[in-house]
Amino acid sequence: MSATGVPGERRAALIIIDVQESFRHMPYWSELDLPPFRAALLRLEAACRQRGVPVVHVFHVEPNGPFSIASGHVRALDWLPGSPDACFFKHTHNAFSDTGLDLYLRRLRIERLLIAGIRSEQCCETTARVGSDIGYEVAFVIDATLTFAMTHPRNGRLFSPAEIKERCELVLAGRFAKVLGVDECLQDPGEADA
Repeated sequence: MSATGVPGERRAALIIIDVQESFRHMPYWSELDLPPFRAALLRLEAACRQRGVPVVHVFHVEPNGPFSIASGHVRALDWLPGSPDACFFKHTHNAFSDTGLDLYLRRLRIERLLIAGIRSEQCCETTARVGSDIGYEVAFVIDATLTFAMTHPRNGRLFSPAEIKERCELVLAGRFAKVLGVDECLQDPGEADA
C-alpha cells in the first residue's frame, strides 16, 4: 500500500466515513460491535499512515439534530486519531457529491479507495458504489465498518449487524468492490502495491 509515484503502482487512499460522535446520540447506537470495529479500523489506519497512504476523514452533516454542526457532535469519535491528510463534510449518503473529495483524490492521482467507517450498508456502501462508478478501484474493508441492527419496515424482521454486513458483501463483491478484511487488505498483493 505505498503511496509513492512509482510507475505501475496504483496509489491508494483510506476513506474513513462518518466515524463521528453524532452516532452516539442516536437511539439505535450500540457498542456491542464497537470493540472489534475499533481495533480493525485502528490497525488499518496505522498501517496506512506507516505506508504513506493518505487518510481522509468524511463527516455527515444534517440541518438539525446530532448530525448538525450546531450540535457539536460532528467530530471524530475520541479514539480515532486526529490529523487526517484531508477532511470533508457531506450532506448525502455518498462521500463524493458536492464535497470536493473526487477532485482531491484525482489531484493526488489516487486510483484505489479503501473504504471504512459507519454505517456499512448506508454511507460506506453508497460511497463504494459511487466510487466504482466514477472509475476508482474499491476495496471495501468489511471488518473496519460498523452498523447497527435494523427492523424490516414491512415484515418486522430484525436484521442483526452481522446479517446486514453479510448482505453488503453479497451485493458489492465482484460488482462495485473487492470485499476484504483488514488482514487481507494488508496482505493482498494487489493491495500491498496500491
